[in-house]
Amino acid sequence: MHEPALTEAADQAAGKIARAMEQDIAFGRLRPGQKLPEEELSERFAASRHHVREALAQLQQSGIVMRERNRGAFVRSFTPADVLEIYEVREILQRQAALRIPLPASEAAITALQAIQTEHDAAVQAQDIQHIHRSNDLFHAELFRLCGNGQLAQLVKHYMDLTYVIRADSFAEASSLELSRCHHQLMIELLRGRDSWALAQLCVEHMQPSKERYLRALVHG
Repeated sequence: MHEPALTEAADQAAGKIARAMEQDIAFGRLRPGQKLPEEELSERFAASRHHVREALAQLQQSGIVMRERNRGAFVRSFTPADVLEIYEVREILQRQAALRIPLPASEAAITALQAIQTEHDAAVQAQDIQHIHRSNDLFHAELFRLCGNGQLAQLVKHYMDLTYVIRADSFAEASSLELSRCHHQLMIELLRGRDSWALAQLCVEHMQPSKERYLRALVHG
């Protein structure tokens, strides 16, 4: 009879651990490739191994954590070649999705995007890393959904999820967040016009700062 409440409590505990680790990654306290021993995490969060495993499973589903047999869990990392290849695919997908959005977009679509961006701005103001990440990705999911091709929109989202660790640093830096906010607002304005090429180019340029930032970090160790 009480099992659902216990399950809900367990989910909340795991979610709290996942959010804390997500912030650690965004602020550089957990680095790409760093191991995540369950015992240490249990001690740190004063939580059961079950809650820690569930938190790691949530982060794995988001593409933030990798788990391998006989190696355990660790923060996902990429080589420079990985980054370049993944972002080349992202550029192709996002450019084509943007070019397929009928312009001008409907007022309902623009209103929905503006509402998400308002939430994003509030998250930035509150320095809520998880909400910044979620509202940012929701903005892009809603934008590319307008392309009218569900499979293409899903592929765009898959590659965004794959690059969370690459993008994470930008969620904690004020200048990066401000640039992202300006890009989002300009995308909304471009949806009111008819210049598909300008919209597509902005969608490609929008992802470059996080890519270059991650590559510089790899170069400097």
